[in-house]
Amino acid sequence: MERRSSSNFGPRKGGVTPSLIVVHYTAMPNAQAALERLSDPAHEVSAHYFLDQLGGAVQLVPEAQRAWHAGAGAWGGCTDVNSASIGIELCNAGDHAFSALQMQALKSLLKEVMQRWGIAAQGVIGHSDMAPGRKQDPGRWFDWQELAKHGLAVYRGAPQSHLLPFAEAAKRFGYHRSEGAAAEQSLLEAFRQRFRPKATGPISEHDLQILSDLAQTYPATVSWA
Repeated sequence: MERRSSSNFGPRKGGVTPSLIVVHYTAMPNAQAALERLSDPAHEVSAHYFLDQLGGAVQLVPEAQRAWHAGAGAWGGCTDVNSASIGIELCNAGDHAFSALQMQALKSLLKEVMQRWGIAAQGVIGHSDMAPGRKQDPGRWFDWQELAKHGLAVYRGAPQSHLLPFAEAAKRFGYHRSEGAAAEQSLLEAFRQRFRPKATGPISEHDLQILSDLAQTYPATVSWA
């Protein structure tokens, strides 16, 4: 693990400790450009960790500190995701698959961080999960199912006989949304990017069943600051 110091961080507010991990892609042309952006005071953005496409890892912010990676958004009862999370940036423009070496490095890092802070698999989310419509990363190319196989995220819930309405299931699972048709579409897109990456069109019964199962198996019952 290489260590570089980004100046873009501060204390976690209210004494909060990490209970979430947020996965991002950099959307930058290469690793060097991404690392420069994540360390540049003028851009006021950072992450705790950066993983390049060959699996190289760089720590930019100590885990006990609040990195500036999440921005506006929420998950479950948490509205200050930066204070409640560890941010991991993956070098990827968002238009191609993540390399096997990068995914292996991510799995190793996730296991360590989750054990260190007692973070459950359902606490590993994407940037698009906490900011539907505003953010797309890590996108449809990211293999959430692979993480779930190793207990490092969730991908499906236990089958449930009771089917919840989409908005209710989304809220219970952890998603936040504003009002209106556009907001519902953004929420559907965020859900599908992670759980049905090949799906298109209007909400289907398959969408409802998957999200309803997730919501009843992994409800976001913890309230964060």
